[in-house]
Amino acid sequence: MLEVKQVSKLYENDRGVHNIDFSMQRGEIVGFLGPNGAGKTTTMRMITGYLNPTHGQIWVDGHSMADNPKKARRKIGYLPETPPLYPEMTVQAYLRFIANLRDVPAREQKLRVGEAIDKLGLQGREKQIIRSLSKGYKQRLGLAQAILHQPDLLILDEPTSGLDPKQIIEIRQLIHELGENHTVLLSTHILPEINAICNRVLIINQGRVVLDERPEHLGRTMGETFEVSLEVKGPRERILTELRSLEAVAAVKEVDAPSDAATIAAPAAQDVFITDDASTEAVLAELPASAETVKLLVTSADRSDIREALFFRLAGAGYPILEMKRESLSLEDIFLKLTTDEPAEVDSTLKEEVDTDA
Repeated sequence: MLEVKQVSKLYENDRGVHNIDFSMQRGEIVGFLGPNGAGKTTTMRMITGYLNPTHGQIWVDGHSMADNPKKARRKIGYLPETPPLYPEMTVQAYLRFIANLRDVPAREQKLRVGEAIDKLGLQGREKQIIRSLSKGYKQRLGLAQAILHQPDLLILDEPTSGLDPKQIIEIRQLIHELGENHTVLLSTHILPEINAICNRVLIINQGRVVLDERPEHLGRTMGETFEVSLEVKGPRERILTELRSLEAVAAVKEVDAPSDAATIAAPAAQDVFITDDASTEAVLAELPASAETVKLLVTSADRSDIREALFFRLAGAGYPILEMKRESLSLEDIFLKLTTDEPAEVDSTLKEEVDTDA
């Protein structure tokens, strides 16, 4: 649906985007993240044809934005951060005006306007002056103008900016529904919005794409280790001994432990001395009624899932697991990790091209 191939936009001060390269398939909702000044808006303006790239090509449904800009733009619906509204017009008059601008056939305009009003929940406000609409309804109207000509690709820049929590939930639901019939590129600073709506994440930093992955694969892409937090009932030393004896465990760290507690590395397999002939009942019988509770963070030796191994070892030893939870990097953690690097060097050939054009 969308192909962005080695696209750069450079200025005399070297700010812009550099060799942006990604594609989107039909039906995807892609979250486009980055800190302020990273190049998100510049990239979206190039995709929509408002800016010409210094270098590279953009195709929308097979149409080149450079060679066939009119055909490419017809495939796109764009909602900038500030919706392009005329405050003195009514909702219905504005949408009819947009229908004319978008070359919607006259015989279809009434139907299209009605469909957009119904889909965006603007019923009963057709005659209302836009100036009097709430921020949430202005955003709805902005989305309505973006889908009026039935585009295949929607570009949404901060669609929930400035909304209250109730309005944010409503707009998110609308975007999710729009994703059933449109391909959506969604730029936002609200990271939970990506988890709630998107099935893919693009992160841009200092003008370059630094991550392109599905949300469920982010930890693996970042080389994340497999860690499990545990709360276990039983004697501290004996629980640690059981966990240390597992080959699949690289380290065990006590959580909220005394100040002298440290990370305990797992020993070699030959150090295992736990026997298999002790029954669960016998071990439980040895535990005092007020057995202590231990909180631990256990790290896998090879990034594999160790939860079953932990369960069977501790259950076999008679130490009840009160809580087991996999620990993973949040999107916020990944975003901060990827966007706090030193500025990247600008490609010299592109810089020369800009200097020559200037």
